[in-house]
Amino acid sequence: MEVGAVLGRIAEGQAAEAPAQPQQSKSAEQPAPAASGGTNGSSQPAASGSADSGDTGGGNTGSGESVDIPVPTLGESVSEATVASWLKNPGDAVKADEAVAELETDKVTLEVNAPADGVLSEQAVAQGETVAVGAILGRMTKGAAPASGGQAAASAQSAPAASEAPAQGQGQPAAAAGQSAEATLDPRHAPRTDGRVTRNDLMQFLGGGAGSIRPEDLAPSVRTAVEEHGIDPSRVPGTGKDGRITKQDVIDVAEGRKQPLPLPGASAVQAAAATGPAPSPAAQQQHAGAQGAGTAPQSQQPAQQQAAPATGADGKPREERVKMSKLRQTISKRLKEAQNTAAMLTTFNEVDMTAVNQIRAEYKDHFEKVHGIRLGMSCFFGKAVCQALKELPAVNARIEDDEIVYNNYYNVGMAVSTPQGLMVPVIRDIDQKSFADIEKELRDLAKKGRDGKLTMDEMSGGTFTITNGGVFGSLLSTPILNRPQSGILGMHKIQERPMAMNGQVEVRPMMYLALSYDHRIVDGREAVTFLVRIKECLEDPHRMLLQM
Repeated sequence: MEVGAVLGRIAEGQAAEAPAQPQQSKSAEQPAPAASGGTNGSSQPAASGSADSGDTGGGNTGSGESVDIPVPTLGESVSEATVASWLKNPGDAVKADEAVAELETDKVTLEVNAPADGVLSEQAVAQGETVAVGAILGRMTKGAAPASGGQAAASAQSAPAASEAPAQGQGQPAAAAGQSAEATLDPRHAPRTDGRVTRNDLMQFLGGGAGSIRPEDLAPSVRTAVEEHGIDPSRVPGTGKDGRITKQDVIDVAEGRKQPLPLPGASAVQAAAATGPAPSPAAQQQHAGAQGAGTAPQSQQPAQQQAAPATGADGKPREERVKMSKLRQTISKRLKEAQNTAAMLTTFNEVDMTAVNQIRAEYKDHFEKVHGIRLGMSCFFGKAVCQALKELPAVNARIEDDEIVYNNYYNVGMAVSTPQGLMVPVIRDIDQKSFADIEKELRDLAKKGRDGKLTMDEMSGGTFTITNGGVFGSLLSTPILNRPQSGILGMHKIQERPMAMNGQVEVRPMMYLALSYDHRIVDGREAVTFLVRIKECLEDPHRMLLQM
């Protein structure tokens, strides 16, 4: 979709108002021919007029204004996103600024809020599709309305037809069920599989509500079995813990050993269509006899082989396929671009953390009491990096085409591990912040990252990056550049090692430091000097106070 395309609209009032208006206009036009048509037609307009007025009176409370829900601005250099999930369904009442959908970009996940009070009338883009900034995500009808108003009117209209169907002969129930499905099911609102509405998607939509089960809610092995057998998971009786569905439950329903549950909100004809015809008694006897003999009919053997993929000793599949998230795809792409574009080189040094540990041990209680934040090591490294960058500006620069851009400001990104992947929020102008400011800002940014609340602005504009693999026990690593930056510092685990100090062997808390840099702009002398300056600042923190 192009930038500016319409993603969806919402309309004011109840969800049932749109179909009610044509009925009202139609009933208003029908009495006119009756007045001039004579006695033969006088009874028909009265009957149709009363029926129409009854439908209109039950569902129409006045027309509402349709409002588009656009894709908001996603941030610097980000022009598209993926619809991660819809938080509201068509017909649901929403309030202004209430989240209706979640979008996933290559950096963050953000919510799209309703622009006004009303009812969500349309999801213009399905879950999993890619949308551009400004595109229309959905539509809503302005004005407060009960969320179930449209659904109640639709079910009230279809209920008489369903109750009369048994009295009209054997062939009528199927037709009535089909008409009811056509009247109440809008395929645009049904769930989609790989961008298309499948039979299982339609049946799930027909039985939607408290009893419906989404494929993503199932275990991978159960999901595979459901897809292979074409079974609606909401109709499978679960025997696992807390009533969960197991793979064997799906196979038992598919092979007729268990009766499927009735489809919530669907007729008997629809319930039968969801799983196909039940096996005949003769077929069941043949299947039972084949099991007793230790063999299965030839027609069933391929299906059974497909339904039982290779599993390990613990009963789990030997392999599992999971689609990469948008964030993970972008991380992979950019890391590979950094390797292919920059002339990366890594140099190492080690630092004695005795002085930093002593300061933290001496002042941690007072520091936390005064500032309300724990005194960590990130502030020490942030200040040390800032001082080294001032002395060696090439490490704080970037390449654009055939020019070198030197940054005279110091925005240091600090990598944070989150459930969504690695994120790098940026602490801006770190040279102007105190130790407490750095620790507080990093704490807040890390929490936002874990909650998926980081914004694009909070992760853009960095000039240098620090990553700490030591929190996971890493002793040494070669970090990859965060383009277009020219340097990244890797911190590692503090480990006590015997060191020669003034002719004596002493046990010291040592940490390896790694600087990966772009050799096109940073020379080896500058890289080594950069690490030495950091080492000096950390081993003698007074240097940072005196800026020596």
